[in-house]
Amino acid sequence: MLSTQLLHREWTAFRRPGRLIALAVAALIVIAIGLVFSSTVDCGDPCPVAPTAADGSIVDDQFWFHHRDLGPNGVITVRMTSMTGTITYPPPNHDQIVSGLVPWAKAGIIIKDGVRRGSSYAALMMTGHHGVRMQADYRQDIAGSSGGLSPGSPRWLRLTRSGDTITGAESADGRSWQTVGTVRLAGLPETVRAGLFAASPGDLTLREVGLGGAIEEVRFTQATGVFDHVEVTGAAGDENVAGAAGGKWRSESVGEMNHTDWEKHHTASGAVEKDGVITVSGTGDIGPGGGDGGGLTVTTTLFGLVIALIIVLVVAARFGARSGTPASRQVLAARAVVAGGAIFVAGLVAVGVAVTAGLAILTGKGVNLQPLSPVTGARVVIGLAAVLALCGVLAYGLGVLLRRGWAAILLALVLVAVPYTVAALPLLPDTVAQWLLRLTPAAGFAVQQTAVEYPQVTAHYAPSAGYFPLPGWAGFAVLCAYTLAVLWPAAKRTPAGPPANWR
Repeated sequence: MLSTQLLHREWTAFRRPGRLIALAVAALIVIAIGLVFSSTVDCGDPCPVAPTAADGSIVDDQFWFHHRDLGPNGVITVRMTSMTGTITYPPPNHDQIVSGLVPWAKAGIIIKDGVRRGSSYAALMMTGHHGVRMQADYRQDIAGSSGGLSPGSPRWLRLTRSGDTITGAESADGRSWQTVGTVRLAGLPETVRAGLFAASPGDLTLREVGLGGAIEEVRFTQATGVFDHVEVTGAAGDENVAGAAGGKWRSESVGEMNHTDWEKHHTASGAVEKDGVITVSGTGDIGPGGGDGGGLTVTTTLFGLVIALIIVLVVAARFGARSGTPASRQVLAARAVVAGGAIFVAGLVAVGVAVTAGLAILTGKGVNLQPLSPVTGARVVIGLAAVLALCGVLAYGLGVLLRRGWAAILLALVLVAVPYTVAALPLLPDTVAQWLLRLTPAAGFAVQQTAVEYPQVTAHYAPSAGYFPLPGWAGFAVLCAYTLAVLWPAAKRTPAGPPANWR
């Protein structure tokens, strides 16, 4: 155990004005850059309001909806005979049009709590490349059968409502049914909307920049589903309604639609009924918010972190080199604790103020933000302070081992700051950046990630887009392993007992 007296002595040696001023500057840089960026974010006047689910999270909810009322116990059944799509290049190449479906284009049947964006729903659908899926409340995704469909090989889809419980089933012939999944939508009203829908998210392409890095480009897409044998039983107010005819059906977009040049001059999104066949075309997506559409995250307020990291590494490496080989392992440990503790406090203040004040500014401007629970916020603030502290201890250990400040600083920057910086920017290929954040101490910065990767959402899941390849705890463990790997040899060549003059 380290004595209080030993820690006090080493703290007295550490707290030279130059070191404390450097740590204060590092903290102020994090705060200043976070506040400046938060103040300069411009999302329009007023900022567009993104749809939110019941839990407050930002979601995508845009599709064409051909629907009618459904009571507390009802069934909607359709036969789907075709699903096609169109992909249009962005300006200035609108004339370049490709026929096809993006992987998560979707068309099928849906039961939804009204037409408000973000309201609860359950849907059974065909997708572009993932077969039949049942999805609900933006995050639930259940796989059905694989493969596509055609007029000669149609797919029957059915959603059954029993109170708050929705069951999805599919069939190849309309007689033999297989259950895809069952979900519970808590709090559904007595009357909901049930009908046909079509949506198609933007086609994500990556344009190479830098040394092989990539930036995102999105092309407009549209999906079209063709349905017949549409039957609804248990419609609100008429328990024996069946068939697609009648004035009770409504057709409208959920979210904005028909504003693109393609929709204006070629094929508008919408629903057309002829001889019992309903064709529904739509764009957009239904699911968790992805990319910028998912709202800004807490990392938006932490762009100054890399500069603070460089200052911390320089201060700690010089401290290790200038203090020389410790007279004992207790002294080595005490100096590591003192250096790490000072950096932790500075990081805690810097990150805490930058995150709290930055998010308050963004919220006041009406910027769309993904919700941040107190527990997650505390994890980010405390976790980043601990990561900065461990990076400082790592640099201190390098200073002790190498005994030359410039060499320790250079190695610390190469091990930590350089991987973290180049991975955060679209400079290197995504796979290279991901391996850097798996194999170097920079993996520890994964503790700041709050964005979630969803398999059913097409997005650029790369470090330059804010996605770390390791979960926070695993990245922190990698950093701890590096720190121990540096301190262990330093401790091995240091005497175990206290210095001879220690009392």
